[in-house]
Amino acid sequence: MRVLFSTVPLAGHFLPLAPLAWALRAAGHEVLVTTPDNFVPTVLGSGLPAASCGPSAEFTGLIRQEDLSAVPEGLVPQRYLHGRAFGRIAAGSAAGIAELAESWRPDLMICERAEFAGSLVAASRHVPWVQYHWSVAELPEYRHAAAEELSAAMTVSGVRELPRPAAVLDPWPAGLRLGHAAEHREIRHVPSHGDARVPGWLFGRRRRPRICLTFGTLLPQYGDGGLLGLMTALTHALAETGAELLVAVEDALAAQWKAPPAAVRHIGRLPLADAFPTCDVVVHHGGQGTSLTAMAAGRPQFVLPELDDQFDNARALEAAGAAVVLPMSAATPQTVAKGCLQLLEDDRYAEAASRLAAVTARMPAPSALVAPLEALALAGADR
Repeated sequence: MRVLFSTVPLAGHFLPLAPLAWALRAAGHEVLVTTPDNFVPTVLGSGLPAASCGPSAEFTGLIRQEDLSAVPEGLVPQRYLHGRAFGRIAAGSAAGIAELAESWRPDLMICERAEFAGSLVAASRHVPWVQYHWSVAELPEYRHAAAEELSAAMTVSGVRELPRPAAVLDPWPAGLRLGHAAEHREIRHVPSHGDARVPGWLFGRRRRPRICLTFGTLLPQYGDGGLLGLMTALTHALAETGAELLVAVEDALAAQWKAPPAAVRHIGRLPLADAFPTCDVVVHHGGQGTSLTAMAAGRPQFVLPELDDQFDNARALEAAGAAVVLPMSAATPQTVAKGCLQLLEDDRYAEAASRLAAVTARMPAPSALVAPLEALALAGADR
């Protein structure tokens, strides 16, 4: 069986796909990942084969404020802007994915939910496709806005609306999902961090509580660049709690850091799946990968949502009793430090986080999805 994965050029969107791709390869199937040209090196860093589907595309550079004038009533403007950006990425990728599908002839396609060109190609070629549904949020704005950007490509593909998948894979436990995701098929979140190295000292004995601070890979690139100032202020406030600090950021951002407090043990890239179990609290933005990796590690979370799905993810964790949530726009270093002390001192958060970790551990691993995906491909071949 040949399986073609498609993803937008964002690490948080691609990396959750990598364990499933590896499970399929381990079962003897051929796997290929397609993505815009600038993101191919990141895919290759995961050890998977990759093919470019089009020119470089930078998500933040494709967000246009003038799109605000076209936001339909009832849709969240920020999410609509981002949906238009994802639609522009798909418009630049559609021809390349179609050409690749024509020459490589996949039996099944797997598209992460913000990559819309792959579904158009799959529908036009009558290839079954599966959606990987990251996050708790429904995000109807993405689909609506992307369809507007892809109207010409949809006409070429002979489809009237964005296709629906044969199945939806969802890494969030059923008890934390919203109503729209009730019928999604469970898949355990297995963290993937590409080529991030594990520091040898990470698992050593320590005498103080440890807090990990991270805002993912996208958010530090977003907006006016003020996040570095906030993270710097947070490290100084969190140092006052008496905890040891790990700051997980891209190395380019770490290089800009000036005079971190002595409590900071590390600033730079970290494989979160290895770092989080050594921590007592995780402070983050509510992104999909960070939230689920902290959940799998059974760690209480202080969540500062800022964009799109992060608010829904944060609310789900808060409702489960495993997190304290404060929108980033309302946060101060002092309130975050106070919240972390609350998480460290109140055992109820750690107990709730442990219960969530036990739930996620019982979800089917990516390898358990190989047989159902084989059946989908076979059913498609028989049509």
